[in-house]
Amino acid sequence: MQYTHTGVPTSQEKNWAGYVAALGVHYTDPKDDPYGIEWLKFDADSPIDKAIRTQTHAAFQVDDLNAALAGKKVLLTPMSPLPGLMIAYIDHEGAVIELSQVVS
Repeated sequence: MQYTHTGVPTSQEKNWAGYVAALGVHYTDPKDDPYGIEWLKFDADSPIDKAIRTQTHAAFQVDDLNAALAGKKVLLTPMSPLPGLMIAYIDHEGAVIELSQVVS
């Protein structure tokens, strides 16, 4: 497991890298931020769990997403927001964690 970024919900406008319609969220590229922050702005009608929409999260890349989710409290089941990437979110003792896997 490798740390990749910190996700921070915001209501401010940013230089958005993209938009995921299925999640109702605009996002920035954490590589463009000197501190590795991925800013997230959720639509009012976003179907995403409230904890994900309102809490800062730590993000980690894993080799096997399904194995990493085993026995965890899943907030967002695995989905592909971008080609070649699968993500999921879990609740770890009240903290929101994003897990991702690069896929081909």
